[in-house]
Amino acid sequence: MVRERLIELPKITDRRGNLSFLEANKHIPFSIARTYWIYDVPGGQRRGSHAFRNQQEIIIALSGSFDVVLDDGKEKRIYNLNRSYRGLYIPNMMWRSLENFSTNAVCLVIASHPYNEDDYIRNYRQFQRLLKEDIPMVSAGISSNVSIKRDQSQYYTVYDCSLLDFPVIKNRAGNLTPVHSGDNIPFDIERIFYVYDIPSGVKRGRHAHKHCHEVLIAASGSFEVELDDGINKKTIFLNRPMYGLHIPPGVWATEKEYSSGAICLVLASEGYDTEDYIKTYSDFKKYRQSGNQTIFS
Repeated sequence: MVRERLIELPKITDRRGNLSFLEANKHIPFSIARTYWIYDVPGGQRRGSHAFRNQQEIIIALSGSFDVVLDDGKEKRIYNLNRSYRGLYIPNMMWRSLENFSTNAVCLVIASHPYNEDDYIRNYRQFQRLLKEDIPMVSAGISSNVSIKRDQSQYYTVYDCSLLDFPVIKNRAGNLTPVHSGDNIPFDIERIFYVYDIPSGVKRGRHAHKHCHEVLIAASGSFEVELDDGINKKTIFLNRPMYGLHIPPGVWATEKEYSSGAICLVLASEGYDTEDYIKTYSDFKKYRQSGNQTIFS
């Protein structure tokens, strides 16, 4: 049986706040079919208490702390998650519960499969019976076919940036907001990163991308995003974990006015590539002024 393990994620320290990230099939052993975050969990509540036939997961404490209780049918093991740069990998056929949430804890879950109720095992006795059947390990997630083509030719403006309204699954044990690759966002998720421990008064971002689409979410707290296409500007205020701001390529973005305890969660369509970044505003202006249809080639 494949065992769970803690994964140390990259942590980039910066005076403007720390950043951790992960990429599908690189830092984690599967494609990202779905991600969701759990928040507003009242004290003493328990989440989960189920297993999956096929789905693998990474669980991260974006904010605060909580315990992950795992049961492989033979023994129980408890992991206390309290660092944003540490994720717990959980293979399929592992009974798990989330407990002992601290105040204002935010739990990020990254999943290898889209939501499918048939994949859930919610009865512990059934879980024990299925273990005896030796369910095979599934090595990769299911990716969507709805992703944006990287080589499309389009000249985006700030008016192409849109606020996405994600579902909220309410429960007495806290709220949950899910995002499915290529479904309620317009691309498959290849990379996830998040900025935390952000001091007051700083600005982040200040760049554009040639190819990468991003969705920015205020997983905790609030901040402003100033958008600039070289001609027009627009500012969006993010302060709810069920809203995401889609920023297509070729738009300059600056994040600022962070509240205390703010966490900026970003879902990205591309793995990290330094050549995809436009890092100075003068280069960005030249890039936009070129105005030709090969701008995203």
